[in-house]
Amino acid sequence: MSALSTIQIKEANAHLAALHQRVAELEGTIREQAESLIRKDEHYQALLKKIVDAKDRELTEIQKRLIHSEEETQRLATTIKDKDRELDRARHHSRLLVQICQRRPLLEALVSVMAEAEGMTCLPALEVERSNGLLNSVDYLQSEEDLEDSDTDRTLFGTTV
Repeated sequence: MSALSTIQIKEANAHLAALHQRVAELEGTIREQAESLIRKDEHYQALLKKIVDAKDRELTEIQKRLIHSEEETQRLATTIKDKDRELDRARHHSRLLVQICQRRPLLEALVSVMAEAEGMTCLPALEVERSNGLLNSVDYLQSEEDLEDSDTDRTLFGTTV
């Protein structure tokens, strides 16, 4: 092997020194990038935690609203059922009032006859009909409907079902 010259040794030493300096620069860059990555990681983890916490709070709020909505829905369904019952009662009362209005002339005639009967001091002679036990009076006015149902009344009156 031949001996190295001083110039070659100096060049080699300078090259090694430059390599060491470049390695030190690269290690510094790596350290800076690692620290930057660690800071970014910590920042993103904190940001992710905030997002997860916000999501959890929002889910909790949505669950509360859902429960409130379900309770409100149940309350409204109960109210609707109550209103339906009231409406059914009102319809029934309406049908009764229609029937009363249809029968009003008969009721007025009955009230008139009762008022007249209250004012009378003595009653006319009455004759008891033999077939059904009803009183037969000359003053008794029958409507067409009463005349049509008289046969039915005779068969049903006094019987037990």
